[in-house]
Amino acid sequence: MPLPRPPHAIALALLIACTQAPAAEPAPKDLLKQAENEQPAYLQTLKSLVSVDTGTGTEAGLTQVSAELVKRLKALGAEVQTRPAKPSVGDNIVGTFKGTGSKDFLLMVHYDTVFVPGTVAKRPFRVDGPRAYGPGVADAKGGVAMILHALKLLNDQQFKGYRTLTVLFNPDEEMGSAGSRQIIAELARKHDYVFSYEPPDKDAVTVATNGINRLKLEVTGRASHAGSAPEQGRNALTELAHQLLQLKELGDASKGTTVNWTLAKAGEKANIIPALATAEADMRYSDLGETDRVQADAQRIVKKQLVADTQVSVVVEKGRPPLARNLASNTLAETAQQLYGEAGYKLEPIAMRFGTDAGYAYVPGSEKPAVLETLGVVGAGLHGDDEYIELGSIAPRLYLTVAMIRHLAQ
Repeated sequence: MPLPRPPHAIALALLIACTQAPAAEPAPKDLLKQAENEQPAYLQTLKSLVSVDTGTGTEAGLTQVSAELVKRLKALGAEVQTRPAKPSVGDNIVGTFKGTGSKDFLLMVHYDTVFVPGTVAKRPFRVDGPRAYGPGVADAKGGVAMILHALKLLNDQQFKGYRTLTVLFNPDEEMGSAGSRQIIAELARKHDYVFSYEPPDKDAVTVATNGINRLKLEVTGRASHAGSAPEQGRNALTELAHQLLQLKELGDASKGTTVNWTLAKAGEKANIIPALATAEADMRYSDLGETDRVQADAQRIVKKQLVADTQVSVVVEKGRPPLARNLASNTLAETAQQLYGEAGYKLEPIAMRFGTDAGYAYVPGSEKPAVLETLGVVGAGLHGDDEYIELGSIAPRLYLTVAMIRHLAQ
């Protein structure tokens, strides 16, 4: 029969057990309060980012902001690497945090804008009532600041429950991400979850985005004098007009596919029958099979010609792929709704007509990574003179990122 343990031994055992037990998970209201306290610092960061012109290809501004982002990530404890985003201007910035858990997270957003140098001087960052204004304030410097301050909150909480937390800032999204699409795809495949920080125009997260293609139509005819010998020519412009009328219904509303002809060019002089005519169309789609379908339909349609002895070609050039509807993104959105609701807010899962870098992160047919878009601050007026963010969305959206990472890391 074992001897009874003395009282001081029992007390010591209880103390050891208490110190070894995991800390209680913070209540949603406590996480939200921390996010609210972080809002002034968030706005200071946002002001500093917006106050530098970083239009795509603006080397000086992109270099300045890139250096600041590297500095900020290092200060938060990240191992930071940069990679030139050739053929684009600027660097892809990758910050890596190592934790003790089993789940991997990628947080990503771009730091370029659509605005030309000098825009900041004309429209500096300003706060007016419930909104903040400035070039790129929502798209997507608000998202850059969101990532930085969500990381700050996790650091303050001494949370390391992830295995790897990676941050990617890229400099060329506004021009198609030619120099960053490959690194996005590579990193995404190494992570369980991808959060992208484009701005929603309401309290929402995005489970599907459009892909973007270009259609190019070319007609070759024969030049001749338009006054003295028009019959000897083969009018490429007339054939182009015929083909555009035939091809105007290439979209499919039932699948959300749109094909809109937006550019056309023909001829050099008014007195010459044009020998060459071209046109381009913008294609938006979410169904992964639509690229091949549109290409096949277009090839079939253009065989019916109006002007004899003209040659017609049409090609679909693939651009940014879609984040297609998928179970993993839907499940992630349900988790976001639940956590947001615990803090007293409502969140709507949506599909958006824009194309974003989330399309490069998505792996068709796979549940890994689970991709969620528009985790940035709520805003509108994108690419315009009145671009703004809603100040009241900052703290709740900071809370959302922190709560998502803490919850999914378990």
